[in-house]
Parts: sequence; C-alpha cells; structure tokens
Amino acid sequence: MGAEQEIKFYAVGDVCVLRDDPDSYFTLSASTIQEADIAFCQLETNYSERGAPQFVGRVPLRGHPRNAVAIKNAGFNVVSFATNHCGDWGHDALLDTIDVLKENDLEVVGVGSNIAEARAPVIVEKEGTKVAFLSYCSILPYRYWAEEERPGCAPLRGFTVYEQEETDQPGTPATVHSFTNREDLEAMKADIKKVRPFADIVIVSHHGGLHFVPAQIPDYQREVAHTAIDAGADLILGHHAHILKGIEVYKGKVIFYSLCNFGFDLELPEKVLQSHRFKVLMELNPNWEIDTDYPTYPFPADSRKTILVKCLISDKRIQGVSFLPVYINKKGQPEVLKAEDERCREVFDYMNWVCKEVGFDTRLSLEGGEVAIDI
Repeated sequence: MGAEQEIKFYAVGDVCVLRDDPDSYFTLSASTIQEADIAFCQLETNYSERGAPQFVGRVPLRGHPRNAVAIKNAGFNVVSFATNHCGDWGHDALLDTIDVLKENDLEVVGVGSNIAEARAPVIVEKEGTKVAFLSYCSILPYRYWAEEERPGCAPLRGFTVYEQEETDQPGTPATVHSFTNREDLEAMKADIKKVRPFADIVIVSHHGGLHFVPAQIPDYQREVAHTAIDAGADLILGHHAHILKGIEVYKGKVIFYSLCNFGFDLELPEKVLQSHRFKVLMELNPNWEIDTDYPTYPFPADSRKTILVKCLISDKRIQGVSFLPVYINKKGQPEVLKAEDERCREVFDYMNWVCKEVGFDTRLSLEGGEVAIDI
C-alpha cells in the first residue's frame, strides 16, 4: 500500500460536552483530531430532553441534544456509549442519544434497543481497509445492560472476592480478586470471532477499571483485555477511570487500560462537593483537592493529564502505535501539547510511572511531542 493510502486512527477517552458553546470544548484539539481518517471517543452523557433521573445513577448526566454536534465538528466519527451513564435518565433518553448521534453522522457502538444491537459491531472502511469496533461496559448500575427486549449497553459484568490474608486473624486486610462474568466474556469472544472474517482490524473498547485510584488495574480488566486479543482483537481502548493507567503490550498488541478523560463538563454544586459521599470518593486519590480554578472540572490533579492515541495503518494492519500528550485546562478544554511545553514531559513521565507501578515493561520514547510505543 502506498504512503498516500496510509490511514490515521485517533482515539481519546471519556467525553462529556455540556456547555452553552459546545464547540469551544474542542477549541485546542479539533485541528489535531481532524487529521485522522477515523477518530473514536467514549461518550459519558445522555443527549435528550426526555426522561427522569434513575435512582441507581450516582450523578445522572444529561445535556441538550445541541451539544452532540460538537463531537462531529471536532472530527470524531465513531462514538462508544457503553457507559455507566447510558441509563441515567431512562430508556427514552438513551434511545434519544443514539438517534441524535446518528443524526450527526456519528457511528454509535456498544448500546442499542436490545442486546443484539448493543453487541453489534460498527465497521468503518477507509482506503479499502475495514476497521471494526466493539464496545462493552463493566461499570454497571443495576439493569443498565441491554437484554433481548430492553435497551442498554453491552455488558461485561464483574465480580469481586475478598480473601482474608491471615485466616486465623479476624479483621486483618484482605486481598481483592476480581473476575468477569463467564457468559459475558464468552459473548465478547463470540462477537470478535464473528466480525473477524469481515474486518482487517478489530478494536475493542472497554469501560471498566478502578476510578481515581492511581496506577492500579484490577484482575478482571486484564482478563478482558487478554481474552479479547486472544480472540482476535488488535487494539484495546480502556476508559472510565478518569485518570491515566498503564499501557501493556500483549502478544504484540497494545492495551490502553485507561485513556483518562478528554475533558468532562461537570459543574457540581457546593453541597455535593462538601458532602460525605464526595469526600469518601476523594480519598481514592492522594492528589485530589477541590480547586476553584477548575469550576467545571472537579477531578483530581492527575485527571488533567491525558492522551490522544494515534495508530498508523497500512497494508491492512496497525503498523505503529503512539500517543500525543494532552492537558486539561481551567476551562475544561483538552489541549494537545507541543514538544517544548514542560507539561508534555509531565504526561510522559506520569505514563512511565503508572506502567512501572503495575509491573509493565512497556518501552516508551518521547520525540517531538509524540510518544512512541515499542511493539
């Protein structure tokens, strides 16, 4: 395949556009995203004027449908909505969100009016190369997952077991084990194997992991990623944790365990910020303090460091994987960093640290504002 037919695929993590001027969200990143032939993001809010907040949703997220056009204008064309927020405002809002995304010429994956639709792949063809997307969610409030006659997302439900470290000493610390629902895991494997003959590249998106806890990756998240690659996936895109997690190279394939937020409009009232529930959440991350300079981005300082994944595709294969360091500013905007910006090195160093903290020997090299991953 000639150089002129090289395909650029870009991907980012959680996106939640909820503002009066939606396009301003991507002011400092749209020109980069628009370089891609295919660009992916994970949507974290409903776009609807219908529905009622569900009791099981921690922070029910919903915005006016006019916000959706900003995602299209920024340059994205594939959106996963397999999220723990997909059911926040009920079935009507979920289905409205799918509709408004499609009306903006965005391909939607991981959700549907039933389980068959939620598990269906999206296949995008560029320059004769077919790239398939599948998306699943492990962060699942009760009944947010789709069933035969119920809207929702494609599930990868997880379970937890606590093993007491000293069995004869009551109250001593426990080791946490987690694993994936066997039926859901087999369904994902079947989906990958089903689409594999019809696609040159298969990308699996997974909404899961430990939110806000630095570096740590639970057992089940590794199980999902390795199982997907063993079944035929070429790239794993993880999100939900709201901070960056490590990058693993498994059998020559790259796993991003968390891409962090790519911005996230969330203006919480002072009552919520001072609540016991929010303070318990803040204890998960040692760098979390309420910073009034970030009124619409009440996340820990770690959450300001994020990335934009860049894959180069030719000869119907992923030939190179890298990422661009990105920083979230005080207006909640993701800014793609230049090589000379000291924050570029800060993101690079942080990613190196989270990789080493969990035992990955991933080799990263920073050059000219881009971080290459040795595969």
